[in-house]
Amino acid sequence: MNFLTHLIGYAAAIREFVAPTYRPERYYMRGPGPASARRGNSLSAR
Repeated sequence: MNFLTHLIGYAAAIREFVAPTYRPERYYMRGPGPASARRGNSLSAR
C-alpha cells in the first residue's frame, strides 16, 4: 500500500510538470482584502 501511495504521488507530480493545472482565477482576490479591513469601514454613518 505504501509503495502504491508513493507511485501515485510520483505520477501526479510528473503529470503536473507536463501539463500544469494552474488556474489563476483560484488566486484572484474577490472582494476587499485585509488592508481594507484595517482601514476601517469608510461607508459607515458619521
